[in-house]
Amino acid sequence: MIQEAYIETPLGVATISGDEDGITSVSVTRPSSDTPSIDIPLYLQDAVTQLNQYFKGQRTVFELKLNPSGTDFQKKVWEELLKIPFGKTATYLDMAKRLGDPKCIRAAASANGKNPLWIIVPCHRVIGSDGSLTGYAGGLWRKKWLLDHENPVKQQSLF
Repeated sequence: MIQEAYIETPLGVATISGDEDGITSVSVTRPSSDTPSIDIPLYLQDAVTQLNQYFKGQRTVFELKLNPSGTDFQKKVWEELLKIPFGKTATYLDMAKRLGDPKCIRAAASANGKNPLWIIVPCHRVIGSDGSLTGYAGGLWRKKWLLDHENPVKQQSLF
C-alpha cells in the first residue's frame, strides 16, 4: 500500500510517496505552513533523510530504491536524467542524442516533464539549448533555486 511522508523544504512542502517496492513519487505543491504531521513509514525514512541532507548541502547523490510509474520510454529518459552530475546541466537536445535519436527531442522533453521523482531524478538540470530555464512543472523559480543550490560557485551579493 502506497504511503506518504512530508518534509519542509526551502521550496515548499515535499510529499514523498512509496511502499516497500520503492519511492513512487516526490512532489512539492504545498506552501511551507501546511506541513501535515504524521509518522514517517519505515520504507520512506531514507528518502526523508536524504532529501533533508540535499537541502542542507550535505548530499549530492541519492541512494534510494525507486519505483516510478511510467512508459518504457519515460523510464529510459529518467534513467538518462540520473546520469547528469550534481552541479551540471544538459540540454533537451543532449538528452535526445543520448537516447539515440536527436529527432525525439520533444518526446524526451515531454517525458522529462512527467518525471514523478522531483529532485531525486534531476529533471531540473535540463535546460534549453540557448541556456534558458525552459519548462519546469514545479515553476521556473524552483528550477532556478535548485540550479543555484547545486552550483559549486556560489554567487555573492554585492549589496
